Amino acid sequence: MTKRVAEFKALGVTIVTCGRSPERPDSTGDYLHQALNDAGHEVIARHRVPHNRHQIRAVVSACIVEPRVDVVVLNGGTGFAQDNQTVQAITPLFDRMISGFGEIFRQLSFAEIGGASIQSEATAGLANGTLIVALPGAQQAAALAWERILKNQLDGRTGPCNFIPHLVSSLGPCRKSELTK
Repeated sequence: MTKRVAEFKALGVTIVTCGRSPERPDSTGDYLHQALNDAGHEVIARHRVPHNRHQIRAVVSACIVEPRVDVVVLNGGTGFAQDNQTVQAITPLFDRMISGFGEIFRQLSFAEIGGASIQSEATAGLANGTLIVALPGAQQAAALAWERILKNQLDGRTGPCNFIPHLVSSLGPCRKSELTK
């Protein structure tokens, strides 16, 4: 990867874990929290919601209007099982789908798990200037997405392109939270 001449901008991130009962450990959410912090981003909040598309959509809807939240990372509920509702919950919110995210994720997954990767509905899109990413609930799959895709895409110094310019206001290169000051 080439590097762009830009300074790093810490993003405000909310992590939403879908489908795991509150009694079960959230190892994937914990991994994502640590990875985001290690990269210099700020985890604003964490939520756990059941496999219910309306509850998931309500949580994500609240996140995309929160000025401090630049990115929402969901984990869980992206598989082929009947009760998985994450993708169906969030795609109506998208102003623009990032089709390449799911395509690249499945390609990377195929190299590790073979044809089972076809059952992943991992996806991403932009809504109200906020990046929304839906990852599988398996920690290994979330780590694959973080290390091979998201880590660089959430760093404005990474070229030839990244998600950062799409997360800033048309008023200039500032975080949404800076618009409310």
